[in-house]
Amino acid sequence: MSVLSDLILACEPLNHVLEGKEISFSQTCEIFERLKDNPAELYKTAGALRTKHCGNTVTFSKKAFFNLVNLCRDVCSYCTYKAEPEEKKLSLMSRKNVRELSELARKYHCTEALFVTGERPEEGYSEAREWLKENGFSSTVEYLIHASEIALDSGLFPHTNAGNLTKPEIEEIKKTNVSIGLMLENSSERLSEKKMPHHLAPSKNPKARLKVLENAGIVRIPTTTGLLIGIGETPYELIDSLFAIKQLNERYGHIQEVILQNFHPKQDTAMRNRSSPDEGFFKTTVALARIIMPKMNIQIPPNLSPNSYQYFLEAGINDWGGISPLTQDYVNPEFDWPQIDFVEKHTNTSGFSLKARFPVYPEMMNMVNSNLHDKMMPIMDKAGHVLEEYWR
Repeated sequence: MSVLSDLILACEPLNHVLEGKEISFSQTCEIFERLKDNPAELYKTAGALRTKHCGNTVTFSKKAFFNLVNLCRDVCSYCTYKAEPEEKKLSLMSRKNVRELSELARKYHCTEALFVTGERPEEGYSEAREWLKENGFSSTVEYLIHASEIALDSGLFPHTNAGNLTKPEIEEIKKTNVSIGLMLENSSERLSEKKMPHHLAPSKNPKARLKVLENAGIVRIPTTTGLLIGIGETPYELIDSLFAIKQLNERYGHIQEVILQNFHPKQDTAMRNRSSPDEGFFKTTVALARIIMPKMNIQIPPNLSPNSYQYFLEAGINDWGGISPLTQDYVNPEFDWPQIDFVEKHTNTSGFSLKARFPVYPEMMNMVNSNLHDKMMPIMDKAGHVLEEYWR
């Protein structure tokens, strides 16, 4: 018998999931209400679905983080990534900086060049406009594409997180990037109201974010999205957000993974006194994501839950995301990346094998421009992952 058919659960909606039936928003809410205090059946179901659809392989991407420009027109109540022009943490990478980091990353056998920028920095800062002019560009996106070409020339494969891109911008970025990322964070417009975390961040309006994600689907570029958990949302807003992602993917088939990131309070932010979400609630959210999207690649960042690897593998994740051996996590600088050997040890101990992937999943390769796919082929195994002898 299969893992799924062996399970007979008291919670009837979960049995529907095990039978391969889709569940509705209301059924998911019912599952949460019935099992929130004793979620063992939910975790068993999520784990069984992960095994059925993803096997026992857990992936990660060996990356270098290119903090291209961290000036940002938005003000999010929890963010320390954004810099002001006078701050020491200000990053305005030159072409020389990009080339040097690309060459170093190649020596470490990284495959992903993660390019991150603030939201439209040139619209909020004269310093950003001057920086672009000095480098010969009129916009951050124009420079980003050039930086991606430098990374490609060094043998890296770009993945861009640059905020709310337009459809023409996504079309141009697809020429040099194998994938893009944009966190939905949450589908609730309530979080954009006064005194809420996104009130001064117009780009975080969920309608705007969902439009960008839809345009990425129209362009057919593999896209990473996800939720930030613990910023003031309700459980039902989280469930609604997961269904919003599911519906987009059903329409376009371009969502390659869903990241579930637990909020951590940071000093010098408006939300510094807010607590992180309860780990049990976070695990329950991970499991709900798996039952809503059984075939989806689901990731949690390992540096934000460093002592709970087995805990979240049990809840249905199958990816650790990008891990860098040479650059810090500029979004969460207080949390160091774990050593890849450490991640592999704990993954193996939990009964799984660790594989390195490109910043595009094997099943999404057909969406990648053919010239970029050809560049990956020499270091790609038959399953579409990075050759083990290369990344090690």
